[in-house]
Amino acid sequence: MMTTTVGRLVRYEMRLYAGLALWMARRTQGTAGGRVFGYARGQGATMLGLAFVCVVETVGVSVMLRDMPTAHDVLLVVDVYTVLFVVGMHAACVVRPHVLTPDAVRVRYGAHVDLRIPLSAIGAVRRETRMTHTPAEGALDLAVGSQTSLTLELTEPVTHTTLLGRRRDVTVVRLHADDPGGLVRALTRP
Repeated sequence: MMTTTVGRLVRYEMRLYAGLALWMARRTQGTAGGRVFGYARGQGATMLGLAFVCVVETVGVSVMLRDMPTAHDVLLVVDVYTVLFVVGMHAACVVRPHVLTPDAVRVRYGAHVDLRIPLSAIGAVRRETRMTHTPAEGALDLAVGSQTSLTLELTEPVTHTTLLGRRRDVTVVRLHADDPGGLVRALTRP
């Protein structure tokens, strides 16, 4: 069990760094043959701010530990890793957008959520801006900047696998899209 969890976390981090490489190359992942709907714009400033704070912290710790070379080197590695991790989380969201294909919509969030929902399983689609999300049985909330802009009500449950491998059935999916109106129109077009 522990090996499986560690393996999942290692694969998650590899997807983050792959997303970072794709972001620098201005490419996307898993979008061939589909219409793309981004969602990362709403968190860009926050993630940039967090990365900036991490860089400032790296410099501050480096100055404070300049007389302790071993501690300085260890914390420098940890701080650089943290900056790369934060930037990688944002990059994964940019390069892994929602994708609408002729038979399904892939609802994604960064490197840890990639849920394929058959179009035949979508009972209702509505544009609904929500700022609060109380956890509920059968609901999956993929908020960006604490906000969702669309709600998908499913006619049959779809199995969502969490980052650590727990499976749960969902019948309501709330997500964010940079162009929620466009996604609603694309999903409701006959």
